[in-house]
Amino acid sequence: MDVLTTELNQLLRQASGTTLWLVDENIQLDMPANPAVLVVGNRFDVIERLQQCGWDAHFSDFDLSALASAGFDQIIYRVSKEKPVVHYLITAAQRLLRADGSLSLLGDKGEGIRTYARKAEACLEGTRTEQKLGPNSWHAHIRQGNGTGPCPDHQHYSELRPACADAQRQYWSKPGLFGWNKIDRGSALLIEQLPAMLGSSLPLPGKVLDLGCGFGYLALNVADSTTALVCSDNNAAALRACRYNLDQAGLQQAEVIAADAGDRLSPGFDVLLCNPPFHSGFSVDGDLTDRFLHAARRLLSAKGSACFVVNQHIPLERKAIGLFADIHTHLDSGQFKLVRLRQPINLQFQRDS
Repeated sequence: MDVLTTELNQLLRQASGTTLWLVDENIQLDMPANPAVLVVGNRFDVIERLQQCGWDAHFSDFDLSALASAGFDQIIYRVSKEKPVVHYLITAAQRLLRADGSLSLLGDKGEGIRTYARKAEACLEGTRTEQKLGPNSWHAHIRQGNGTGPCPDHQHYSELRPACADAQRQYWSKPGLFGWNKIDRGSALLIEQLPAMLGSSLPLPGKVLDLGCGFGYLALNVADSTTALVCSDNNAAALRACRYNLDQAGLQQAEVIAADAGDRLSPGFDVLLCNPPFHSGFSVDGDLTDRFLHAARRLLSAKGSACFVVNQHIPLERKAIGLFADIHTHLDSGQFKLVRLRQPINLQFQRDS
């Protein structure tokens, strides 16, 4: 357990009065629920896990509008990867903290923690103290002052807006979602090559899953109103943007489901599309690819096809051995690989063999 996690656990253990804990994907918790703490987070798996442990935890795209102004003695936040999210939550602290309340910010120097601390001090018009926890890790404690200072620009974090476009349509998105203002080149390559990968023209018939959907680029480009389409993601901002884009495209029949690598979904999909993430917070997480592959094996129908696009350095084909009997690299561009997986190996068959 790193020094930031140790400090976070201590803060949560000692929290009293009314405390708000703002959480994304950067947590490892080793303590029981503290009834003094309200949790709001934008990652479905994190919130679900906290709820199972008894925490009063709520999943949203950091929608804090229903929380009373000046309603908290303390806010605890391990800073996020995306700058607009951090700026938005510092700004929210100005409204939510009581007079003389405190904001605790945790993070590493390379994540901008010291700059964020100075911005929070200006926003709250309070006093700032900093504690060095390790070679590069800091805990900044900012006391609420007049609470009317200039707050950092969060790019209207809570608002969806036109973010990017191609020849087919405009895509709406927002900060807080990875690659929120551009079309991912790997995803565009997958759409371009998908008819050849599947031997089928677009739009696709049958049951189609966009696993890790983001703002819905893959789904929007493979489906029409007759497609039994499901989109799933772990990120609340992604789910908001995807739902909006689908409705704008006339795909109201599509389902948008919060899930952790598809864990809430039932199997039986004819086509599964996935551009899996390989970052978790500030770290590269190789296990994410494995989780998405296992999810694809579980969710795909016996005669279905899972089409993945991954960075060239991800050994997807090797990781898929033992999960799929038919593993085909359709294209290696030198930057991206397109891999088609078929014939999922049944778990019961593995146990019986």
